[in-house]
Amino acid sequence: MKKIRVQFLLFVYDHTQKLYRKYFKKKKRQWQFNEKQLLSFQEDSLGRKLGEFYKKHGFTMIPKMEDHDVHHLITGCGTNFEDEIAMQFLLLGNGKLNAHLLAAIVLGTLILPEYLKMYWEAYKKGQNMRPFYQWDFECLLWQNFDNLKDFVQQKQTPVLY
Repeated sequence: MKKIRVQFLLFVYDHTQKLYRKYFKKKKRQWQFNEKQLLSFQEDSLGRKLGEFYKKHGFTMIPKMEDHDVHHLITGCGTNFEDEIAMQFLLLGNGKLNAHLLAAIVLGTLILPEYLKMYWEAYKKGQNMRPFYQWDFECLLWQNFDNLKDFVQQKQTPVLY
């Protein structure tokens, strides 16, 4: 039964993703890097980690949606459907609010209610993180990934003199 519910969510996602990019991301431009170029970044950088993420999962970059994939890396959220919905809850807790996010949360909760505890934990996790949902991650691709992740998660990073 879960398989059918996930297939339904996938169908809805496939048919709304282009509309989301058209209407919610119309001022945003596509990144100037591709998956292969990201792999040439310094080993400990955000760019390299993102390139490895694409390679590991067999994903390609979706124009104007690249930040979404960075959110997976920074938050530690997986890529299956319940994790995708949990990440939307995390982003809501982090302060992001738009119609697409709310629709994903409502639909995801109705279709996969058995993960409600996980969704609530993700929401609380988002509240405890620095607001990052509006960051331009393309400008941060050269930054050390672990330091960036720790900063977002409000962990103390050691200062080396």
